[in-house]
Amino acid sequence: MDFTIHNQVLLWVFLVAAVMGGVVNKTNFCTMGAVSDWVNMGDTGRLRAWLLAMAVALGGVLILETAGVLSIGSDTFPPYRTANFAWLRYVLGGFLFGVGMTLGSGCGNKTLVRIGGGNLKSLVVLIVAAIAAYLMLWTDFFSVVFMSWMQPTIVDLAARGVPSQELGAVIGGALGMEDATVLHLIVGAAIALALLVFIFKSRDFRGGFDNILAGVTVGLAVVAGWYLTGGPMWEPWKEYADFATEVPSRVAVQSYTFISPMGDSVRYLMQPTKLSLINFGVIALAGVIVGSFLYAIFSRGFRIEWFASKADTVNHVIGGVLMGIGGVLAMGCTVGQAITGVSTLATGSILTFVAIVFGSALTMKVQFNMLDQQGFLAALRASLIDMHLLPAPRKSAA
Repeated sequence: MDFTIHNQVLLWVFLVAAVMGGVVNKTNFCTMGAVSDWVNMGDTGRLRAWLLAMAVALGGVLILETAGVLSIGSDTFPPYRTANFAWLRYVLGGFLFGVGMTLGSGCGNKTLVRIGGGNLKSLVVLIVAAIAAYLMLWTDFFSVVFMSWMQPTIVDLAARGVPSQELGAVIGGALGMEDATVLHLIVGAAIALALLVFIFKSRDFRGGFDNILAGVTVGLAVVAGWYLTGGPMWEPWKEYADFATEVPSRVAVQSYTFISPMGDSVRYLMQPTKLSLINFGVIALAGVIVGSFLYAIFSRGFRIEWFASKADTVNHVIGGVLMGIGGVLAMGCTVGQAITGVSTLATGSILTFVAIVFGSALTMKVQFNMLDQQGFLAALRASLIDMHLLPAPRKSAA
């Protein structure tokens, strides 16, 4: 069997994912944990690590694009820079994913890392999320449940003279600029620099090696994914796919994301002899789990963990469903949109990031208030008041 260019790309994807999985396990990089630390304790260490991953990924992509090594168009997987701005998908999908990752004790990437460390609860979340993602991707579920009423809300930017939802192009279109290439570089550099200033402004963060290591590693992994699929290997890889007897799945310029690949993994497992279904995402999932597992074994941190109660089980199952549906709906997760997507400066990716954080933070507030109050609606109202999204009730006069 020849070791084709396709095999080379997938091997590199696996190795980079394995490094990412091991480092995430070591450093406890967790986007859900980042929101939890911030909301519940006022600790921004892991949140800054998440932002650092965004800044590194964005800076790396800008450098590669400026050097002419990489070209990210509107036909990537998923299509981050598409001119079809499906704002409601980003908002609703991101919100559902944020709720789901909180109930499921971690985002897609963290779920894989926990599995590598022996967490069987996360294995259940993966199975449920993967089935939900499969239904969204490979059945009529998405079209029937969502597309019919979401389609009218999609804004066609191209019809308004804006060729892409990339932030520089959107700003350039508003200013009447025909070519926003330079503006893209300026806006991207300004955002990356602003993020770095905010991140390293914290003395505690500057002294935290693990958070810095996590942010840099995850950010560079995303850059590596773009380079592997859109750099020098892109043309021979695409040529191989075009002439292959059995066309391999998802041959496109892309980088790391973890929800749609779960659905693709179910599709492959239903036809395990069809090796062409093993794509970038499927290999990435396996790489993260293996990397985390190896670190857990060598560090003697491998521990089997199971559900503490029936309520714990229900929460994780519901979380898996919402992650699978929300992740596909938003076209990405806390890595796929909030890091990989943000690295392209896609407006939808930024919107998804905000929606994920809001959904996660609101869920945590509700959970906290339900410990002291009876009734979901009362807890939800109290949470929205805590977040200053509803006015506090007036006190009656004495």
